[in-house]
Amino acid sequence: MTKQTTNNDELVIGLVSVSDRASGGVYEDKGIPALSDWLAQAITTPYRIEPRLIPDERAQIEKTLVELVDATRCHLVLTTGGTGPARRDVTPEATLAIGTKEMPGFGEQMRQVSLRFVPTAILSRQVAVIREIPDHAALVMNLPGQPKAIKETLEGLKDADGKQLVGGIFAAVPYCIDLIGGPYIETDPAVCQAWRPKTAQRPAPAPQEEN
Repeated sequence: MTKQTTNNDELVIGLVSVSDRASGGVYEDKGIPALSDWLAQAITTPYRIEPRLIPDERAQIEKTLVELVDATRCHLVLTTGGTGPARRDVTPEATLAIGTKEMPGFGEQMRQVSLRFVPTAILSRQVAVIREIPDHAALVMNLPGQPKAIKETLEGLKDADGKQLVGGIFAAVPYCIDLIGGPYIETDPAVCQAWRPKTAQRPAPAPQEEN
């Protein structure tokens, strides 16, 4: 679940699953495992995960997001669940409440990906924000609740030959984290090619010679 590092600039990722029934033990949470598995495949930079399983309560969601950014010092927080039109779905409202800048492109692209599969994707209300405090900032994004949809929106869609048909949202995440002062994130291009302008790219580390 976690790729360990002792660097003071370690990448810290918060994972928040919002579900009344999963948090109450009615059934097993699938959101955090799905996020963890995808990140383990996609990110090659060492990182630490901070998981949270909470009910669909706006005050609890806001408190959790603030704690993960302000106290735990996450650079990226991914939520899953609670983004539909039902009365108990309040994750977007809580996310917008704790943000200092809205990043609408992420939600727009998630819906574009999901609409390739189901017309009800138009009902999804995922949002993304930057939360800034004086000495730290983080990107907070709402993701779908289903493991399959989580993978699709993060990774995008490819044809049988591996050609990208629709871009996933995670390709833009590493550069966004750069711009808000976070650690440099590298990814496995076979899963998700991180995009940066040439001026922001770092050279690949030289291979170490065996003794």
